[in-house]
Amino acid sequence: MDPISVLHPITRLIVGGAQENTMYTAALLDPERYRVDVLSGPQTGSEGSIIEEVRGRGISLLILPELVRQLDPARDFLALVKLYRLLRRRRYTIVHTHSSKAGVLGRLAARWAGVPLIVHTVHGWSFHEHMSAPLRRFYVALERLAASFSHALIVVTDRDIDKGLQAGIGRREQYRLIRSAIPLDEFDPLRADGQAVRRELGLPPTVPVLGNVGRFSAQKNPLDWVRVAVLVARELPDCHFLLVGDGPLRAEVEAMLEKEGLSARTVLTGLRRDVPCMLAAMDVFLLTSLWEGLPRVIPQAMAMQVPVVANRADGTAEAIAPGETGYLCEPGDLQGMTGYCLELLRDPAKRQAMGRRGRQAALAEFDVRVMVRQIDELYQQLLQGL
Repeated sequence: MDPISVLHPITRLIVGGAQENTMYTAALLDPERYRVDVLSGPQTGSEGSIIEEVRGRGISLLILPELVRQLDPARDFLALVKLYRLLRRRRYTIVHTHSSKAGVLGRLAARWAGVPLIVHTVHGWSFHEHMSAPLRRFYVALERLAASFSHALIVVTDRDIDKGLQAGIGRREQYRLIRSAIPLDEFDPLRADGQAVRRELGLPPTVPVLGNVGRFSAQKNPLDWVRVAVLVARELPDCHFLLVGDGPLRAEVEAMLEKEGLSARTVLTGLRRDVPCMLAAMDVFLLTSLWEGLPRVIPQAMAMQVPVVANRADGTAEAIAPGETGYLCEPGDLQGMTGYCLELLRDPAKRQAMGRRGRQAALAEFDVRVMVRQIDELYQQLLQGL
């Protein structure tokens, strides 16, 4: 029997959870059962690109020049037409879309081309409370339309099922919870030398380090991160700070650090793909996102035995057991976040115990092999229903 042909359209292959989820799915699905292609637009950006990493893993990658992140009616129409022609020519059995733009255009093209199975993964909805009401209504309308001819909607959090149904998107039976997971063998604290990483980065060996890995974007809210760091620094004069990543708000972050006198105590590494090593240099992980799907950096930190303090934003509340593997605060509660960070930074025994529990939770729920097996099982179930 010939392998089942699957196409994974995604808007951009930047450094991010949705993109890595897609990459691991394409790389780990059984090649004897599936022939998998990934299709992406050409844009990357300051967040960094994983295009070469995708190719380096032997994944078949198609680049569609007209597929861009911003709304562009002319390009969007051309992308839709080209996707339709590609789907008609290659006769895929499954189209499994990711991200908002590729999610809508990919499903429209698949419907138009008569693709037998259409699946979409919601890596956090395209609409949220921090956008204007008209724009939110527009995105909700698009999601409703695309869901009407989707055979399954994969979500990474239970909360996204509730949000989708409350917005009138799809039917309850379309939704499947499959956690966005990580390669746990790479996130092993026994394989990373935190002291060696500190020496490389110029961090003192014995000081407490508060860190983060992520994009410097409005969603990730890095300016609040710096505001918390300022409050922590006042109470812990020897604390240092480690920010891993890049993005459109980096200049503003650097300016605020300089203004607050924290530049000398803060290391900004830029883009790094050795995330386990970066996490090994941290004592506490602070995440100040305003909205999320399920940020994979939380199980990554937990797997490296680093306790997490985070805003209660969508999927973060499902990834952290408060008081057991980390702490949750309401967005904007800078004093609360500061208090939790100080508690953990001052108490090595508490953060080590919390870190051990976090690793056990990550091992139980966030194994990428389990994620891919669940996607395979969903494909097979849908195929049997044809």
